[in-house]
Amino acid sequence: MVRKMKISDATGVAELEKECFSEPWSERSLMEYAQKKDALFLVYEKEDCIAGYAGMYYVYPEAYITNVAVTKSCRGRGYAKEILKQMFELSKYSGIERCTLEVRKSNKAAISLYEGLGFKMAGERKNFYDNPTENAIIMWKDYQ
Repeated sequence: MVRKMKISDATGVAELEKECFSEPWSERSLMEYAQKKDALFLVYEKEDCIAGYAGMYYVYPEAYITNVAVTKSCRGRGYAKEILKQMFELSKYSGIERCTLEVRKSNKAAISLYEGLGFKMAGERKNFYDNPTENAIIMWKDYQ
């Protein structure tokens, strides 16, 4: 089930961040974003556990997707796609017209997911990521 992230979800989301990213967000940062009016963070809850999450913040009329993560044991089941589809629907009602994100150039699965959701490649940021150093692909999606 996809739902809005609550402050009480920050611990579980922080653990997911540690599992998925070389530079994870802190529990405190996640708690702060869960309360912001210009941000939308959603979780995929499965059997009372956080199986995935995604976050975006608004810079009207655009949005920036911060992170998308699914626990390794639940990947390939469409959870990220479901989270993002709901995120796009909810953000439309907040006046968002388009959104952007960066993704590691080597993350072919994520790039494929984003392209399937209507994102287009718009450029590349050199050495954007650390641990390991890697370029990022910049992608944009226009809401129609």
